[in-house]
Formats: sequence, structure tokens, C-alpha cells
Amino acid sequence: MGCAIIGQTADIAPADKRFYATRDVTATVESVPLITASILSKKLAAGLQGLVMDVKCGNGAFADSLVMAQELAHSIVAVAGGAGLKTTALITDMNQVLGTSVGNALEVAEAIAYLRGDGVREPRQHEVTLALSAELLVLGGLAPDRHAARAKLQTALDSGAAAEYFARMVTALGGPADVMDRPATYLAAAPVVVPVPAPNAGVIVGMQTRAIGMVVVELGGGRRKATDTIDIRVGLTQVQPLGTHLQKGDALAWVHAADTASAHRAVTQLLATFHLVDAMDTPDRYDASTVMQTIDSSQA
Repeated sequence: MGCAIIGQTADIAPADKRFYATRDVTATVESVPLITASILSKKLAAGLQGLVMDVKCGNGAFADSLVMAQELAHSIVAVAGGAGLKTTALITDMNQVLGTSVGNALEVAEAIAYLRGDGVREPRQHEVTLALSAELLVLGGLAPDRHAARAKLQTALDSGAAAEYFARMVTALGGPADVMDRPATYLAAAPVVVPVPAPNAGVIVGMQTRAIGMVVVELGGGRRKATDTIDIRVGLTQVQPLGTHLQKGDALAWVHAADTASAHRAVTQLLATFHLVDAMDTPDRYDASTVMQTIDSSQA
């Protein structure tokens, strides 16, 4: 196949899990050197020949400032390079939801729709996907430069080749052969779906992305402790991006919940995470760029 999506195993940097548990109780989770070691221990153990890192930056990320994101990106690129691993890091924006969905099954469904070309691909999600993938093609010697790489990637999407390879990978990893044709058959749906109505007319000028993620955790879509069970059905869809003009009552997002009570709690919590102002007080356009900076070995 040539591709796979995997998680850490007992055979790949097994000590890292213990080190992370120690960091958790010693308040050193946010140490850049220790983050670098944790990330690269797994990548180097896997025997990679090239690595592209997506370093998130913004109110929804660990690195909430560009300075911190740059420090982490430079650290990863420098240490990886010192170990002989060609690495590029892209610092990408996380001051708003990437794509339109948040939650396990809902994000998989969005990824499948993206690969199939159902509707218009969300611009920020499309940009970060092409940017990261282009770096991989250049690092792997499969394209001479980023421009040529992006052209190859767009062709793979438009021709259906990307969707076909994803389907083959799913099958090779033990998944259903028809997941691309019938995703709803395999992706469980939440029984309660309700809108988050805009409290007033206006333009979305800000959102607390980390808080939005915590709402999904509250719904059961994430773990607070290792023993928690994840409800893959729950989350958010049709999350509106910054710059969206809304009338009072228009949906800021749609909540997918296990029951009515948790859905209503989520609506209340989400209303506090969006910042709307009168359209007269906002610029005509918002910067929709996602990639903030690219750092490679020449800059590390």
C-alpha cells in the first residue's frame, strides 16, 4: 500500500508513555525540550527517512503564541536534523476550528467527504492539507518543489486517486472495503442533534477553540482520564468560521449529543465561546490563511 495510520505500540518507544506520566505529575508537560524528546523518540524509533510536523499555534493549541510555536518548531527540526532525519515544521493557525466538524466519527466523516470531493472543500482545511502534503512529496523526492507538489496533490484529489488509496489502506488495516461508499453504515450517529442559535445578529470575530474542544470532551468525545470511555458519536458539525455574518437565531454550529440534557448544556457552553459583533464594527475581510510559517533545516 505504501501508507498507514497507526498509533504508538509497545514496540515503538515504550518508555515514552512512562516519561509522559512523570511529566504529567511534575508539571513539566509544557517543557519544550521534553515535548521534542517525546515526539521524536517515536518518529526516530519508527525509522523514518523524512518528517513533516504540524505545529499548531493559537488559542486552541498548546503553543498559544507564535513565539512559543517557533521555539517548539525550531527545537524539533534541529534535534531531528542532528539525528539524521530530514524534517520540516509548519506552524499553522488554531485560533478557530479547522474544517467544520469536531468529534471522532464526525471528523472521519468530514475527511471522507473531503477525499471524495463532496461539496466545496473548506478552504483552511484544504490549504493546510496541501501545504503539509507538499512538504512530504518534496522531502521524499517525489516532486521537485512545492508548486509541482501541490499540482500533483490536487490532481490526486480531483481524479479520485486519493480517495481510492485511503479506501485501500482502510481495508489493508482490517476495516470495511466499502467505507468510502457507505460511511454512515460504519460511523455511529448521535441520537440528538440541535443547533447553537446566534444570540444576536453580527459577525463572528473570535472563538475560544480550546474551550470548544472541552465542550466536546464534556459531551463524552474525549477523555479526562485514561480509563474514560469515548463516545465516538458526539461532537459538532457546521461550525461557522471567523468572518461569518449571521442573523439572530442562525446556527453557529450543530451539537451532536447522546441525550437532550447534555445537548442543551453544550449549547449554553458554546454560546460563551463565540464572539459576535455588529457588522459595522468589523473589516470586510478576514485573513483566512492557515499556514503561518515554514521552518526547515536551513533555519533550525
